[in-house]
Amino acid sequence: MGEERFGEFVLVRRHGYVAELVLDRPKAMNAVSTEMARSLAGACAALAADRDARVVVLTSSHERAFCVGADLKERNSFSDADLLRQRPVARGAYTGVLELPMPTIAAVHGFALGGGFELALSCDLIVADRTAVVGLPEVSVGVIPGGGGTQLLPRRVGAARAAELIFSARRVEAAEAAGLGLVDQLVDAGRDREEALALAARIAGNSPVGLRAAKRALRLGHGLDLRAGLEVEDAAWRSVAFSGDRAEGVAAFNEKREPQWPGE
Repeated sequence: MGEERFGEFVLVRRHGYVAELVLDRPKAMNAVSTEMARSLAGACAALAADRDARVVVLTSSHERAFCVGADLKERNSFSDADLLRQRPVARGAYTGVLELPMPTIAAVHGFALGGGFELALSCDLIVADRTAVVGLPEVSVGVIPGGGGTQLLPRRVGAARAAELIFSARRVEAAEAAGLGLVDQLVDAGRDREEALALAARIAGNSPVGLRAAKRALRLGHGLDLRAGLEVEDAAWRSVAFSGDRAEGVAAFNEKREPQWPGE
């Protein structure tokens, strides 16, 4: 298992074709500072270009928190000009996760609040344990979700439910979060990382070309009318139909063996 550090607060661990992207600022419960945001964006850029990374799992090194959101202690010292300068850096962290081309899974335990929950929402799937507490409380401190929350949450739970959660700024515990669709899989306490990595390993056994194309079709087609969505799907299908992965997949099926994906 190889490791690579991006700055002081972000770590990437390799588990074969699965990359574990670790939020590693435990003394601050992974509050996203300017430095951490810059490192997270850098790690995501490196992973996006890595053809050996078939699935990414976003995890936390803190025992009681996934991520508590923006570093409000740092922001308390900001002038208006400082906050304006930081904005593209902060956005880069969230869009870095959101735009990863391969499937992504968040492994959530404890607090995932504000920007922390937005990092999880930026992933394709969320595995949460029974200690998880999620929410977007930004309006309670005079701002709004700025890491994609106002756009990603309604895509998960619908406009009215998202409005209630954002306007009330309330925290949602694990069982209710699972019932509302805020998380996709609820597991026993302490098992979020293990279960997310196991799910990632299963996904990583499939064609890397197919996985990226399927994600592209899902993301680009969402919200379009059916006819337009089918055109997005057709374009994604054409991008894989003549690939080495397609040829290997068909051959392996007919030869009754495990495929050896060329990834192209």
